[in-house]
Amino acid sequence: MKKVLLVLLLLVLGAGAWLALQESPMKTLEGIALQHSDKLPLAFFGERLFDEHCASCHDNPQMHAPTRQALSGFSLDSVMVALTFGKMQPMAAHLSKIEKGLISIYLTGSDSGQYEWLADSTCSAPPADTTTGYVRNWGLDAANSRFVAPAQSNITRDNVGTLELAWALAFPKVTDMRSQPAILGDTLYFGDKTGRLYAIDRKQGCIQAHTKVASGIRSAITVAEDGSGEPLLVFADSMAFVYAVDPVTLDIQWKADVRLFDTSTITGSVSYHAGRLYVPVSSYEVAAAGNPQHVCCKSHGGVIALDAGDGDRLWEWHATADATEQGVDRDGKPMFGPSGVSVWSTPTIDAGRNRLYVGTGENLSHPATDTSDAVIALDLDTGEQIWSYQATANDVWNAACLSGGANCPENAGGDFDIGASVIHAQLQDGSELLLVGQKSGDAMALDMDGKLLWKARVSNAAIGPDLHQTTTNGGIHWGMALAGETLLVPAADPERRRPGYDPRPGIHALHARSGEVLWFQGVERGCYLADEDKPLVGLQNMREGKDRPLEEQYACSFFYGLSAAATATREVVFSGALNGILRAYDVATGELLWQTETARPFATVNGVEGHGGAIDVDGQVLAGDWLYVQSGYSMFGQLPGNVLLAYRLKQ
Repeated sequence: MKKVLLVLLLLVLGAGAWLALQESPMKTLEGIALQHSDKLPLAFFGERLFDEHCASCHDNPQMHAPTRQALSGFSLDSVMVALTFGKMQPMAAHLSKIEKGLISIYLTGSDSGQYEWLADSTCSAPPADTTTGYVRNWGLDAANSRFVAPAQSNITRDNVGTLELAWALAFPKVTDMRSQPAILGDTLYFGDKTGRLYAIDRKQGCIQAHTKVASGIRSAITVAEDGSGEPLLVFADSMAFVYAVDPVTLDIQWKADVRLFDTSTITGSVSYHAGRLYVPVSSYEVAAAGNPQHVCCKSHGGVIALDAGDGDRLWEWHATADATEQGVDRDGKPMFGPSGVSVWSTPTIDAGRNRLYVGTGENLSHPATDTSDAVIALDLDTGEQIWSYQATANDVWNAACLSGGANCPENAGGDFDIGASVIHAQLQDGSELLLVGQKSGDAMALDMDGKLLWKARVSNAAIGPDLHQTTTNGGIHWGMALAGETLLVPAADPERRRPGYDPRPGIHALHARSGEVLWFQGVERGCYLADEDKPLVGLQNMREGKDRPLEEQYACSFFYGLSAAATATREVVFSGALNGILRAYDVATGELLWQTETARPFATVNGVEGHGGAIDVDGQVLAGDWLYVQSGYSMFGQLPGNVLLAYRLKQ
């Protein structure tokens, strides 16, 4: 009888929730979980649904999907948004809203009680300085040089060794720290993956203000101006909405939907110039294509210009023509193309020529286009394409190639995006170059008309057979830095078994004029890892990976290369590693000047349990005597973490 009553209660509850979900899915499901968790085994049903529909990817290390343990760090809101509107929508399309909600409840539980710390962490006084623009955008200037001028930082080769931890903040329900902060005066603005934006006193770590948007904040925080010259904070969330926020009150001034397709997302950050915002658009269809049921592929990347005052769309540049049917795959599904050519990086502004420059990714399906794996120059006013330089032709690839799926294109390429932001270099003699980094492991320089001047291979990521099946995910990822005429190039290069591939993870210093190698500092794992614990990829090399306890992964991470963007001053370059080690090198000689381990527990000023992890995507930011570091990135099986760390020169 009890079982019958339970079933009836579930049916009634399910019907009521179904109606309620039409307007407020997250609120209703969370309410059900809180009110009835002591009577109804909602998490039990969610676990059964996860086992049936999700485990084949998330329990399989070969798929590079976040594990159950990693997903448990997300909020219910984040998981529900991902299943309904975000990256997991194609894979979850067959699930009802109730089923998605039960899976979300199983994975995350409730946010209840997670943010009580905010009341106790409120600052007691307003900031003294609200105007000094230490960090205003992803590239640290319009040229995306990731260079910190002497007026912005007091850290030198002589004193960097005295940096010591001043405070740590931890953020609940977060496993990935990827939104690079902005710094205005004494306030650091930071966004997290639960969609919360914080104004933080950068010297004390207390909270001046906070707000929440619809989904996780994915981009860097960019400082722009509205139509009257007042400052705005601009950023993009995981649903491809761009927000403009008042920096004092954190009130939302406007928001704009910048999706080109249902699978559009924002991976790079927003650039600002002369009243306009330039938004890079990418697509997660590259991952969705790994689903055998997905019809591949219809989306493409692009750039969208918005009016900074109101968010109105001014122009669009599309990276390919609209996809049309190209035949059927071996499973009889229709195939579409051209597609892909995501813009993963942050646009570079060249005000003198009235141009912007972006790098692009591979095509996802045939036919290949000349805009893939390319540098594109666009007119700032109109979005008209002025020129393009293609670094790798015929690179047509998607995630189906890792498993031999029907969506893998014929004669597939090696997945060699230009993911690092292009650097507009202005050299000492007045000459100018564009400096480019590619996932193939190639750094290169173009003249201002898109002609290749030199190319230097810092990594062997593009060497070997069957590149589409054994992609290393090595090479140059998120960002190089330029100090004077020294180009500082981080290389990720994980260990993979492939003929001809000799990984060279570390930081490479090249002469910007010639590509000549000035110095190289390799990085090592520093611990023993058995072969059976290494998550190798590729059909020939992949094996059923062990589910290593997180404590073991923190103690000895498989990944230890340099994927995150570098940050440089005249004398020091900072580079964070995938095993959580942050290093500072002498720009002139490559000498290691300072390092610290961040993949460890931290006592935090807000009392939230904190642990660092992989350092990936964004680079470090500097202001006066201070260095700010984010630690934690769980994608691709890397080390999760949830801390923002503030280091200060010894006083």
